[in-house]
Amino acid sequence: MARHYQLKRTTGGSGIDYPAALNAEQYAAVSSPPGKALVIAGAGSGKTRTLTYRVAWLLDQGVESRGVLLLTFTNKAAREMVGRVRELVARDTSDLWAGTFHSIGSRILRRHAEDIGFTRSFSIMDRDDQRSMLSKVVAACEIDTRNRRFPRGDVLASMFSLVENTGLSLEEVVAGKHPGLYDWLAELEQVRQGYIERKRASNSMDFDDLLVLMVRLFEARPDLLALYQKRFRHVLVDEYQDTNTVQSRMIDLLAGDGGSLMAVGDDAQSIYSWRGADMGHILGFRQRYPDARVFTIETNYRSVPEILELSNEAIRANVGRIEKDLRAARESAGVKPGLVVLEDPRTQAMFVAQRMEELRDTGIALGEMAVLYRAHFQSLEIQMELTMRGVPFAITSGLRFFEQAHIKDVAAFLRFVANRRDEESFLRMVELLPGCGPVAASKLWREWLDTGWAAREDLPQRWSEVLLGFRKVPKKSAKHWAQLCYTMDELSPNGFHAKPGEMIFSVLEGVYKEYLEASFDNSEARQADLEQMSGFAGSFENIGDFLEQLSLLGSVDGEPGADEEEDRATLSSIHQAKGLEWKVVFVIGLVEGQFPNSRVVAADDLSLLEEERRLFYVALTRAKDELYLTYPLTNPKSYTDEVMCQPSRFLDDFPPEMVEEWDVGAAGWDDDGPF
Repeated sequence: MARHYQLKRTTGGSGIDYPAALNAEQYAAVSSPPGKALVIAGAGSGKTRTLTYRVAWLLDQGVESRGVLLLTFTNKAAREMVGRVRELVARDTSDLWAGTFHSIGSRILRRHAEDIGFTRSFSIMDRDDQRSMLSKVVAACEIDTRNRRFPRGDVLASMFSLVENTGLSLEEVVAGKHPGLYDWLAELEQVRQGYIERKRASNSMDFDDLLVLMVRLFEARPDLLALYQKRFRHVLVDEYQDTNTVQSRMIDLLAGDGGSLMAVGDDAQSIYSWRGADMGHILGFRQRYPDARVFTIETNYRSVPEILELSNEAIRANVGRIEKDLRAARESAGVKPGLVVLEDPRTQAMFVAQRMEELRDTGIALGEMAVLYRAHFQSLEIQMELTMRGVPFAITSGLRFFEQAHIKDVAAFLRFVANRRDEESFLRMVELLPGCGPVAASKLWREWLDTGWAAREDLPQRWSEVLLGFRKVPKKSAKHWAQLCYTMDELSPNGFHAKPGEMIFSVLEGVYKEYLEASFDNSEARQADLEQMSGFAGSFENIGDFLEQLSLLGSVDGEPGADEEEDRATLSSIHQAKGLEWKVVFVIGLVEGQFPNSRVVAADDLSLLEEERRLFYVALTRAKDELYLTYPLTNPKSYTDEVMCQPSRFLDDFPPEMVEEWDVGAAGWDDDGPF
């Protein structure tokens, strides 16, 4: 008869006084017994603190670190949480699994790749690898693209990713996101299947495969799944409201029926449905796990009461939400959020810049100030005003406005019209044509020089009469070359004195809109940028003045040698600002059609509108001390007209007494100078 011998766990207690280190709400979640639990952690309520103390609590209760799995959305978040845990507990936690969904998926697939037809040495493709492989697949499919542009690799990768992450069919994704490409549906499906086959043949996976194939592995091998369920007795998930269909399935499989799962998130900050996130996972948690406990953490340590009360009222208008009211831990500052109505976007930019300078003079660092907006194009006038005033700023929403590829593409047309010896602009313009690579473009440049027009001061009466006769145009480019020629006729009837706003509009409508749709997965946003630039350019009398302004801004925009320690204000889209905070926040462009977005208004879809309102809520809750809500009364719709703006409906979601209206006087001069 065998002798029974029981191993004892080494607890190595951390000595943490949990009730003293946490507030009552946090402590209730951290110290909860094993099982399924949902933690609704409001903005600024200490979500990361709750998660890390939960891990420490589990370790102090004798749970082995190898039995804990922490899933996050960014490597930075995983590193931060593991670092905090190591500071809290005096024991080895090297076998604790913590990382992004994709990194955990990769780690598991490396062990079991043979079970799904790969080897353990499979390659993980980045976006460049995807583009390259997709171009080869398109070529192998022999798709006829002589008369129409077929979507590029980025667009294809984006579409195929949504199919994998949402469970939607390719037809549904194309119809909803890229309706202009619907006629290519059969060819798109052909490419998608070819892409799947080529990945397997080359022993390669893209990032979506790391999750999709892991889920398929577990579903096909319940014995294997049982081993991981036995190991990871405690699964913790960060930002649960952002999970997509595949990530949610991964969590459910790993947690199983008997394991412990703590999902932490905030339904009010679910703002990523456009990339597959499904808020239904957090709202329906109790339906999936009927015995789950729900904890709500409502004490906010970030914002003053005036900002927090406004935020609570703003989100309360949403129907699809988990009821909660954030309470401020801070004392009142005695200052209400400001509601500032300005004449136009330029005046709005002047107000923001001037107010920043005033606040800096009172001792608030620029690094503690942020300008937030719904779409990147709304930052154009802000960037220009701050640049002219010499106020340093950094952009987290992408490249500075005039550094973006689509802006440079369209600007190349204008630059070439103004300077017909500008080889770089000519090449950039011509290489937009399908079938016209660098070699073909260089041949066309030499043919242009041979015409003699590059060296002349005057302009041809019609550009098309000169350009249509070029012999070096590739056959695949012929139709699009002809359209480019006719567009050039529209661009320069007045030469250097042509109206830049009209020119931008002609380029967009004549040749560039089709290119946008086929080349960028966010073509709608880029088109909005160009329409905004057209409206902005309408204030310039001639192309020369406009291009000079572009050049001056461009010389500042790059700033390759900028001092990283320099005090800078932040310009950011609200999506990029999630998780961040500043003492002073300006939320600009609060007008119908911009915020909420025009696409959402046109769709008349309650779920989309409520996501826009959640985005507004995220913007409000980034502010710690001061909040300014601004909008212009008019906005240049294009170079041709100006539209009256309607204030955003979100400004009606809270009582007017919650804000202080600012009456901003116009800038001008009287006989004695500025007034």
